[in-house]
Amino acid sequence: MKTMSLVWLFFALFLAGCSTNPAHGDRSHARKETCKPTSEAEIHEEFVRWNTALRGGVAELIVAIYAPRSILLPTRTYPVRITQQEKIGYFTELMRAHPSAEIDLEFIEIGCNSAVNSGLYTFNLDGQYVKARYSFSYRWAGTQWLITSHHSSVVP
Repeated sequence: MKTMSLVWLFFALFLAGCSTNPAHGDRSHARKETCKPTSEAEIHEEFVRWNTALRGGVAELIVAIYAPRSILLPTRTYPVRITQQEKIGYFTELMRAHPSAEIDLEFIEIGCNSAVNSGLYTFNLDGQYVKARYSFSYRWAGTQWLITSHHSSVVP
């Protein structure tokens, strides 16, 4: 009987040990994040803000919409642009074609302090129209949405 009680005790302790995960144990110090309430309309307006800056012709103003740690995978040229100076160089060159864009198809996905706007747009570059696919990812930076990644590629 005593042996059977010890077996049950060890079995119970074994099960208790299996139920705790040291990697996910005490979460009292875990980061608590408040999610900014947003909507598809608000994220769409971020595209409008980007397009307005694009039409404005000042590269520094459009690059200010990108997070300091962000990536630009542009349509027309290689390489990718990571630093602010690389993005300024890219947009300075692009501005010579007086660009503007119009969304043809838009799909928005919203997360906690993040959002993705993907779809199809048509670029107007000095009167020549280029259809392209796009993806913008955004992060809420406390006071505004910033672009963390932007990919654009010509529709084949």
